[in-house]
This record gives sequence, structure tokens and C-alpha cells, in this order.
Amino acid sequence: MPNLKDLKIRIESVKSTRKITKAMQMVAAAKLRRAQESAECARPYADQMDLVMKKLTDGLSAQDSDSKLVSGTGKTDVHLLLVATSERGLCGGFNSSIVKSVKAHISDLKRLGKKFKLVTIGKKGREQLKREFGGYMIDHVDLSGVKNLSYKDAHSIMKDLLKRYSDDEFDVAKIFFNRFQSVMSQIPTSTQLIPTVVETNTEKDNIEYYEFEPDKAEILEDLLPRSITTQIFTALLENGASEQGARMSAMDNATRNAGEMIDKLTIQYNRSRQAAITNELIEIISGAEAL
Repeated sequence: MPNLKDLKIRIESVKSTRKITKAMQMVAAAKLRRAQESAECARPYADQMDLVMKKLTDGLSAQDSDSKLVSGTGKTDVHLLLVATSERGLCGGFNSSIVKSVKAHISDLKRLGKKFKLVTIGKKGREQLKREFGGYMIDHVDLSGVKNLSYKDAHSIMKDLLKRYSDDEFDVAKIFFNRFQSVMSQIPTSTQLIPTVVETNTEKDNIEYYEFEPDKAEILEDLLPRSITTQIFTALLENGASEQGARMSAMDNATRNAGEMIDKLTIQYNRSRQAAITNELIEIISGAEAL
């Protein structure tokens, strides 16, 4: 059994830890409000961009398009996986859930005989994947110095992605991230960025017809990179809100666990102190009686 001094030191140590976790919980709560607002405000723009792309590609098959971003390379042998995680830890299972989703997808690709490459966004995902897939990592995007994510950050990622695609480094690109649902719930999600998924509208009666000026192909050539940038930017914003929600929840649990540990240690300390006092009294009484 630890002595009274050790118990007292341990209680003070846990109290200090509780102060830190409580402060981190409050900081995460403040950041969550801003991150959640940013993610929710970006969703209508992303949905509208998706709607415009669907209208442009409606009735257009991948083979009919001159754009490589729509038609693809003609094969699906090499997959590029963009893995978006956080730069910092202490956010529960936030990063692990994304990495788990990526590993499951890699297993599917291996089973199908496909090759894959990894580009990580965020230090924590890189650290987890490096242990097993370090040889497949071709690049890392460091956003540790970025306080507020902007469209420019997503645009630079898109430019590098398109350069690699034009150099025939991969055939299919997907981004993995956590979609924010609530403080307690973040959903691991993957979205195909390249080639653009062409959806055929089978409900012909509900089709709205548009006239485009200039023609669809010219508009697509300009909008496709913007669409990819929008998808990346939306994924990063969703990830940011999910990270703060997960950290807030994790720090709340840590604070409550620290409180429970302090209560248990305090009871143990009081019992040990009472036992020590009782032993001293017994020794004093025994000594007095001996005299």
C-alpha cells in the first residue's frame, strides 16, 4: 500500500491533469462552434456545385467526354488515397476511425489486385499509416501552421493532385475524412475525386432541360477543377468540425474520469491516514501502560 506522501502527490497530480483536460474541453467547445458553422455553411455550396455538375453530365457518358477528368484513363489499376486526419492528438478515436476505413479499403484493393498510393493530410494519420504502409506514401500535406482553413489550401492540394493525374501517376483518386454529424457522432466517409462520377438520370419525366453557353464541354473543362477543390475543401471543413467535436467529447470523459480517480484516491488517503493515527494511538497507549 502506498504511503500517505505518495497518495497526496498522486492526488495533486490527477488534480493538475483534470485542470488541463477541463481547459482543453473548453477550448475545443469554443473552436467547435466556429468549425461547425464553417462546415454547415459550406454544405449548400458543395451541394449546389454537385447539382450543377450533375446537370452538365446528365446524358453524357464517360466515353463521350473529351476531358480526362470525366473519361478517366481507361483503367483502374492504381488508386491514390488522400487521408485527411488531424495534426494533433487527444481527440479520442477520431483519427483511428479514418485510418481503419482506409485500411479496409486497402484490403479490398489488394484482394482485387489493384495498386495504391497514399497522400496524407495531417500528422496523426501519417504516423499511424507509416508503420504498415510507409513504402506506399508519396507525399504529405502539412497544415500544422494553418489556423483557419481556406479555399486556397484546398486549391493547392487540387493542383498537386491534377499534376500527378496528368503525369499518369494514378487512375482513381479518393479522399477519406470524417463527416460531422454531432459532438458524439462523426461518420468515416470516402468520396471519389477523380475521375468525376457521371450519374445517369433514369427518371426522364423529371429532367429539367437547360441551354448552356458556351457548350457543356467548355464549361466542364473550367468547372471540374473547381468541383474537385470544393470537394476537398468541404472534406477538410467537415474533418475540422469532427476533430473538435471528438476532442471535446474525449476531454469531457477524461475530466470525469479524473474526478472519479480523485474521489477514490481521497478515500484511500483518508483510510490510510486514519489507520496511521490509530497505530500511533495504540503505540502511545501501549507505552503508557508499560510504564
